[in-house]
Amino acid sequence: MLNQFVLGLKCRVCGKTYPKQPLNFCTEDFGPLEVEYDNAAIRTAVDRDDVERRPRTMWRYRELLPIDAEPTVGSHVGGTPLIRADRLAEDLGVETLWIKNDAVNFPTLSFKDRVVAVALSKAREFGFKTVGCASTGNLANSVAANAAAAGLEAYILVPADLERAKILGTSVYGAKLVLVQGTYDDVNRLCSQIALKFHMGLVNVNLRPFYAEGSKTVGFEIAEDLGWRVPRHVVVPMAGGSLIGKIYKAFQELKRLGWVEDATCSMYGAQATGCNPIADAVKNGRERHRPIRRPNTICKSLAIGDPADGYFAARLIRETGGWAEDVSDDEISEAMYLLGRTEGIFAETAGGVTVAVARKLIEQGKLPRDEEIVLCITGNGLKTQDAVASVVEEPIVIQPTLEAFEPLLREPVLT
Repeated sequence: MLNQFVLGLKCRVCGKTYPKQPLNFCTEDFGPLEVEYDNAAIRTAVDRDDVERRPRTMWRYRELLPIDAEPTVGSHVGGTPLIRADRLAEDLGVETLWIKNDAVNFPTLSFKDRVVAVALSKAREFGFKTVGCASTGNLANSVAANAAAAGLEAYILVPADLERAKILGTSVYGAKLVLVQGTYDDVNRLCSQIALKFHMGLVNVNLRPFYAEGSKTVGFEIAEDLGWRVPRHVVVPMAGGSLIGKIYKAFQELKRLGWVEDATCSMYGAQATGCNPIADAVKNGRERHRPIRRPNTICKSLAIGDPADGYFAARLIRETGGWAEDVSDDEISEAMYLLGRTEGIFAETAGGVTVAVARKLIEQGKLPRDEEIVLCITGNGLKTQDAVASVVEEPIVIQPTLEAFEPLLREPVLT
């Protein structure tokens, strides 16, 4: 049993505490709730050597995740590679660059598999038989797949204009997929009403405090793969704003446990210009973001106009000495192609946002060229192929003869 390490929930605004329950907001001031742990007990019970002996999944850090027993959903999630990106580094003009590649996560090729594994394992502990979510695509895929594997009924609500690949990538798992005429914020508002009226575990509504904790495993894995060391700079795509905060929280927890010596890290947020509420707040020195009522970008996975963790993400970026930027659709597509042809990684549009923002920050001098940088790639390009179709080279058509092929060689090849 693991519940000895989870103390309960705590309001991020006023500090009021609550027992473990499917609740995502403080009843006093409506502040968001976050899971609180007994770090002293964890430090006594487990160390780095224990972690390293475990299977290479996100559950090797199970004492730092908010479930009461062994996971019952998503047992194979996590353990994605941290890749030294020397060719991309050369193109961007930096010395040391790493890519945390969650585009190959199991089972649905995005970091959302991490948060869903925690949320649905917790849903089972709370006794939910029916689960669901509001989603811009990747979360829909993951909830549908993991619910199917767990034998849970799932209701998935998404904006009606979602990419076709993500709609198919949800439907194939047999979930009840509902297309809502409106923005993601409209969908999320409806899901909040559903959670209040029906006995359902909505992973990013009433299960959100537990769900969000799964993102910490991205940070745990980065530090472990660097030899239990925290990188100096990390660039993270932002939709609701939770991921960037949880990666940083992971680094701080490792420091408190004594598993890393120094947790100093500047955090940088990446958004699309067509939906940039957090980046806009950071760049204009505002404490709170201004909601984007009608997001307009090819990067639908980041198109959340009123991000739930926007205030906290902007504050974190400022406090860590980082920055936030946004990039156009053309820059997104070009960066997807750049990542593919330099590192052989096909990222979805959110990955294009991350790479393009990193390039812009480097050119602005906000990301040092001589210090270590990690880019977080959160989803697979197979889901957003149309976004890059206009920038890749057209294939060449030839007759099936050696004479037709030979002129295509850029330089003579010895036989």
